[in-house]
Amino acid sequence: MIEKTLILVKPDGVKRGLVGEVISRFERRGLKIVGIKMVQVDPDFSKKHYAAHVEKGFYSGLETFITSGPVVAMAVEGVHAVEVVRKIVGSTEPKNAEVGSIRGDFAHTANDYSDEKGKATENLIHASGTSEEAKEEVALWFSVEELFNYKTSHEDHVM
Repeated sequence: MIEKTLILVKPDGVKRGLVGEVISRFERRGLKIVGIKMVQVDPDFSKKHYAAHVEKGFYSGLETFITSGPVVAMAVEGVHAVEVVRKIVGSTEPKNAEVGSIRGDFAHTANDYSDEKGKATENLIHASGTSEEAKEEVALWFSVEELFNYKTSHEDHVM
């Protein structure tokens, strides 16, 4: 099944200069970038993206983090893209992320430490968790005009 999903390189990943590394990992797996842009997230947009978390105690720190610097947003497409991207990204808890995943190789904090400090965990990247979430998030971050449709067959780019 060919699907699109959203990937965000969060402010910590942009600040650390990891955007190119992140992009290359997805491209090496055969995923195609169909939309990409750098965005400064404002509090209103943060609330839309993290709507499921706005009422939770940790949301304030999450909003502060996601609005702290530019974010690189990407829509990628491929066979089972949501599942493949989640494997490449690794666990949201950096200390549990497998070596070889983006978070396992580059994230250097932990949820308990972040909670103790009252801030969001700097885990470099966001990736849609489900196919339904991916559809909603891609539509939130990208207009139809901002998405490129490849005319080539995906069979030529099987992962």
